Amino acid sequence: MTVAPADIAVELGRTAPDSTSAEYAQWELWIADARMLIGARLGDLTALDQGRLDYVVRQAVSAHVRRPDDATQVTIAVDDGQSSRTYRTAKGRVEIIDEWWALLSPPNTNGRAFSIGPTTAGNAHMPWCALNMGGLYCSCGADLTNYAYPLFEGGVLSDGDYY
Repeated sequence: MTVAPADIAVELGRTAPDSTSAEYAQWELWIADARMLIGARLGDLTALDQGRLDYVVRQAVSAHVRRPDDATQVTIAVDDGQSSRTYRTAKGRVEIIDEWWALLSPPNTNGRAFSIGPTTAGNAHMPWCALNMGGLYCSCGADLTNYAYPLFEGGVLSDGDYY
């Protein structure tokens, strides 16, 4: 399902504009803009969860319809004095916030930064490795293979093969 201006009207709780009006054309353009922004960042839209995609497009466009430029002007007048301020927080275009990006592309939990892999039991260093002789570094290269086997200085793997 793709988002249509009628869906935006339902989200806003009002009647949809006439299909020949400028407002209807704006809403269609903003829907296309939201889909373009998502596609530019995440690639093929058909590969995404369509329910989530529709939700994000609907939310982004309805937020933009509510506040297209998000300008608020406050005027305070006391006796003969007057002060005016204008506040702007929107970008003046369709915007996908970080919360919606996270909804479209959930984090990959297969691998994590700083995860620790399991190691083999026992000492993978060769008996003549510098570490076994009291050195401050590994000379057999076991530290380069995540302590699975020594990389240098020859030896026999646990299954009897030579490396």
